[in-house]
Amino acid sequence: MINPEQFRFFSTMVKESSGIALTKGKEYLLESRLNELARVLGLKDLNDLYRKAKFSPTPKLKEQIIEAMTTNETYFFRDQHPFEVLKKEIIPELIEKRKTKKTLRFWSAACSTGQEPYSIAIILEENFPQIKTWRREIIASDISQRAIDKGRAGRFTQVEVNRGLPIQLLIKYFKQQGAFWIVNDNLKRLIRFKKVNLMGPLIGINNIDVVMCRYVLIYFDQKTKQSILEKLVKVINPGGYLFLGATETPVGLPSCMKRKTFGRTTCWQKQ
Repeated sequence: MINPEQFRFFSTMVKESSGIALTKGKEYLLESRLNELARVLGLKDLNDLYRKAKFSPTPKLKEQIIEAMTTNETYFFRDQHPFEVLKKEIIPELIEKRKTKKTLRFWSAACSTGQEPYSIAIILEENFPQIKTWRREIIASDISQRAIDKGRAGRFTQVEVNRGLPIQLLIKYFKQQGAFWIVNDNLKRLIRFKKVNLMGPLIGINNIDVVMCRYVLIYFDQKTKQSILEKLVKVINPGGYLFLGATETPVGLPSCMKRKTFGRTTCWQKQ
């Protein structure tokens, strides 16, 4: 069992490094994930990991602990309806607004292993041939280097492609390689994967038309949520959009963001 000092030590490390708040009641989560990490590192148990992290810390070990506590739940076209809104409402509107500059930029923040940015790329390729000559870019970021590496490789198991990806799109945009499905180069070219900690500076992320930051704010306390929302809003172009998870309420969102509802999907547009 994890003791109170170990929980305090690890939860403080995770909070300071990633913003993720591990409150009381999450001891079981921390214990199970860090025991698994200890085994992977060849340590006996969480007690050994605690001693190593406290008395012989290294940047690599700290990164491994943060990665172990990061939730990488995702799938293609997650919740489906927000992607329908992108396809039918928002992207057509943005194409009209950006027809002079011929640039369209998306940011999939906390993208995990890449299913969300690849879903956006499929929508662009499948539905908007008129902008193939535009500068189209999808920035895909996550705090986990392991998740980013997997997303960049575009290599998914049968179970992963079965989650949310229609068979006709799988066949059209992926090729089978043994037990895996590999994303084709047309989609990969649209996406730039990079490691980003939402607690830090958003270097190289600006002039964004659509930000997808879904199901990540639920892991932060209110002060951290507000700080992150303010940073997200700053990188959005006027007229651009912010999507959050269906269960996330943006308390403290700057007043320049106006709520818009499309059926079951709510998003916010920058005025």
